[in-house]
Amino acid sequence: MASVRQFQVTFDCAEPERVARFWCEVLGYDVPSPPEGYATWDDFDRSLPPEKQGSWFACSDPSGVGPRLFFQRVPEGKVVKNRVHLDVRVGTGLVGEERLAALEAECARLVALGAVRVRLLLADDDNESCMVMQDIEGNEFCLD
Repeated sequence: MASVRQFQVTFDCAEPERVARFWCEVLGYDVPSPPEGYATWDDFDRSLPPEKQGSWFACSDPSGVGPRLFFQRVPEGKVVKNRVHLDVRVGTGLVGEERLAALEAECARLVALGAVRVRLLLADDDNESCMVMQDIEGNEFCLD
């Protein structure tokens, strides 16, 4: 049997640090310390050639359980729906009005950070309610 491997989730974006810091707030992730020899990430960034400055940023789960998130600058903007998205689990174990209240409360918190509410998908025979949202660069994710 194959062993479980660690993985990271990579986001293509225009402003890696800005998007990374948004997701840190959403998930409670940490920005790691700058590389050895640099007091701050800004110091490190200024040491790079101009075309590489601001080209990537990363964050990680402080508990070490969740995947590392990596954000890389790409020249093109987002055009179509994501093929992969994150489900932010805020309603696990909740049903009905209690679940909707949890989704709405988290939605309000994330909208204040710059997220956009897209639509609420109400429970049906197979699935509990969830909410489709977009991060600060339009990448879709769900509150589940």
